[in-house]
Amino acid sequence: MISGPQHLTDYAAVTEYLYALKAGGVKFGIDRMRRLAEVLGHPERSYPVIHVAGTNGKGSVAAMVESILRASGRRTGLYTSPHLVKLGERVQVDRRLLTEAEIVAYAAELKPAADRICVSAPDEQPTFFEFMTAMAFLQFQRKRVEVAVVEVGMGGRLDATNVVEPEVSVITSIGLDHCAELGDTVEKIAREKAGIIKSRRPVVIGLLPLAAERVVREIAAAHDAPVHAVWEVFGENISGYPTTNLEGDYQRWNAATATLVTRLLPTDLRPTDAAVARGLLEVNWPGRWQRTTIGGRPLILDASHNPEGAVMLEQNLQRLIAATGRKPVIIAGALGEMRARALLAVVCRYAREIHLVAPNQARATPFEEMLALVPEEYRVLVHRGTVNAIFPDAFRCTVGEAGDTLVVTGSIYLLGEVLERIEPGRGAGEGRLQDF
Repeated sequence: MISGPQHLTDYAAVTEYLYALKAGGVKFGIDRMRRLAEVLGHPERSYPVIHVAGTNGKGSVAAMVESILRASGRRTGLYTSPHLVKLGERVQVDRRLLTEAEIVAYAAELKPAADRICVSAPDEQPTFFEFMTAMAFLQFQRKRVEVAVVEVGMGGRLDATNVVEPEVSVITSIGLDHCAELGDTVEKIAREKAGIIKSRRPVVIGLLPLAAERVVREIAAAHDAPVHAVWEVFGENISGYPTTNLEGDYQRWNAATATLVTRLLPTDLRPTDAAVARGLLEVNWPGRWQRTTIGGRPLILDASHNPEGAVMLEQNLQRLIAATGRKPVIIAGALGEMRARALLAVVCRYAREIHLVAPNQARATPFEEMLALVPEEYRVLVHRGTVNAIFPDAFRCTVGEAGDTLVVTGSIYLLGEVLERIEPGRGAGEGRLQDF
């Protein structure tokens, strides 16, 4: 049982309690979540669910599906992780964030439930992520959502969200990330992510390596679950894929994935073609080649947190340089050597200046380690920076020159820190509750 404030009556006390849970780390397995859901009366069974897993693209696809369903007039729930700035971003109904007052109320309700579980199973204290998942399930039930889009936290088979019985299971992509937890080959990772497949429920797969697709199809066949692949439905020429307001070829893949998901929903939930098109052009998903300005200069924020993401980043940077005729100034940071190596290999080739920033997270790659990954010939471009120094307020960026395009990329946590500075209306950042 986690010690902490006994009376969760205000937001400060609740965040301290949640941080104590988070400090306990990630615990794989869904038995704890099953027990918690049972104690709560299984709120996750109160509405249809679309369950979305994948190495990359799962957040974008979840946001696209939600946007389509809301465009069709449905009341929607959206559960994603991590948050960029505020904890409440993780749980949204019709894209309204969970408020601090709601988080306080749910924490006060959930702690006694968790304590009851610990009486019979002392080592089975629900984790931070399981607490947030329970909040989402309860919020969606009490706000009477007509459909919920639930993003997997990590993996799939042992993820807390895997207690749901979805209308459609989605696997957006498979790549080498979280290898320590999920396995060191695409086949092993595919097996973990395919753990969300349920008996006789349709499965949508996006851009998967052939070896990973074989694993997913094998597991789906064992569950008598029909598989619908984007490339089979839309072909391999991406120019014919649905369009979206999110930029990049990979977002066209994600748009096709989301479109296919909505086509497989039960008839009473299935949106019209017009709603699909409108929803895809109205997606709100910050940090994915997100364009804004600061001090009159273009600023782009793009999460690129693993090798697969670095490939997509390279495509976008090539287009950017072709359009502007000028290399951008890049501000980058990463979590872990593998991610930093893939990110910096791309950044070095396309940046006029490189400003390396270690995100304010325990797993962040320090400046010295990032610098060591930069080839000698590019080190003259590298500067050491901090978010506060580079973005002293919402109107200034202190690096680069007039006419430069600024690109912030790498860890989603770095993007969150920047958004906190340049969009103060989001409120004070809650970075210590981000990771997981």
